[in-house]
Amino acid sequence: MNSDIVLRARNVSKTYAEGRLHTPVLSNVSFELARASTLAIVGASGTGKSTLLHILGGLDTLSSGEVEVEGRAMSTLSDRERGEVRNRSLGFIYQFHHLLPEFTAIENVAMPLLIRGTRVAEAKRRALELLERVGLAHRTAHKPGELSGGERQRCAVARALVTRPACVLGDEPTGNLDEKNAAQVYALMLELNREIGTSFVLVTHDRTLARRMDRVLELQGGGLVETMHNP
Repeated sequence: MNSDIVLRARNVSKTYAEGRLHTPVLSNVSFELARASTLAIVGASGTGKSTLLHILGGLDTLSSGEVEVEGRAMSTLSDRERGEVRNRSLGFIYQFHHLLPEFTAIENVAMPLLIRGTRVAEAKRRALELLERVGLAHRTAHKPGELSGGERQRCAVARALVTRPACVLGDEPTGNLDEKNAAQVYALMLELNREIGTSFVLVTHDRTLARRMDRVLELQGGGLVETMHNP
């Protein structure tokens, strides 16, 4: 296994079956993601972008093929082991922030560390570092309902990165923001990509923002087509 490859999809296919009806969504999707690189996946609605992202993150099962995260084949792992891979190697950012409403910003960001057993003081110290990095040092004690949309999404970015994962998977991470906030969140993710070395796979409908990534792949007819590759 090449240690510079953090995520690999090999001939990933997905078909949904309901009774006698079989609906193919993905067909022999293959790609590799290098460490500290960025990839955008674009495509029309209903082409399977979110399904692919969920399969890459071990949140959905595939019909055939394989996904490897830092050399570990997800299909060979138990549910507990897949959970550990998600916690240690992957971060997730969604269109809707999914912050826990009853917890403060610093508690939300610290949560992935607390889940893995990090001491509370250390988890909060590292969470504060990330909140400072995303410009929310003055909002640490605020709950999600007290934050603006852009602030909530920046908090979600901090939460995804607090464990310093090998790869962050983002499903329309700026899709719920206005143009200005979307551009700021994208810029922040790319800045943190350069500083921390985390790779990003972002599903997006925004081709202007997608073109800021190292590579752009488009889902067409269940397969991936490369539309841009910046050397």
